[in-house]
Amino acid sequence: MYAMQYARTLPADYDMEIIRNRVRTRGHLLDDFDGLGLKAYGMRVRGIDGSPVNAYAPFYLWADPRAMNRFLAGDGFRGVIRDFGRPPVRHWQGLFHRAGPEVGTVPRAYTLRSVRLPEGADPGTAFAEAAAGHEQLARTSGVHTTAMAYSPADWEIVHVTLWTGEAPEDAGDRYQVLHLSAPDIGALGEGRLW
Repeated sequence: MYAMQYARTLPADYDMEIIRNRVRTRGHLLDDFDGLGLKAYGMRVRGIDGSPVNAYAPFYLWADPRAMNRFLAGDGFRGVIRDFGRPPVRHWQGLFHRAGPEVGTVPRAYTLRSVRLPEGADPGTAFAEAAAGHEQLARTSGVHTTAMAYSPADWEIVHVTLWTGEAPEDAGDRYQVLHLSAPDIGALGEGRLW
């Protein structure tokens, strides 16, 4: 599993209905994209859920890294580049994935929280402790899916959870989910991925 996100910060006076319409008319195009575990079409609106900015910020869990490469080199991402410029794409190696009790319900929000491992911290211990927290979170009412991944370049762990209701304030940066594509969610694996 590979996690990926790009975020485009938009002007404070940007009409966010443009993003909603973009997802309404194009979101279904990845509903059957081979190798995509899930894509949460996320956005943040300045002043809502603690967001200081307007942003279009989809989040992906890939079952196959070749699918991620096909997407980034394909027409869908060309459309993002054409409309918003080429964004930096953050990506992480998967460590944990678990469906929550609400996996059959459409999520309304996702949260993303990044944590850097302190210098001298043992990665294996840190991964195991973080995964234990996700195991518990995966049993929480309102959770659609929870996942964890890391970047060995800077030893950052990213925690992502999709919520069917309002996301808790302390769960990280909160994003509205406008659409969910989940063609290969079953191929992501369950539990620890190391």
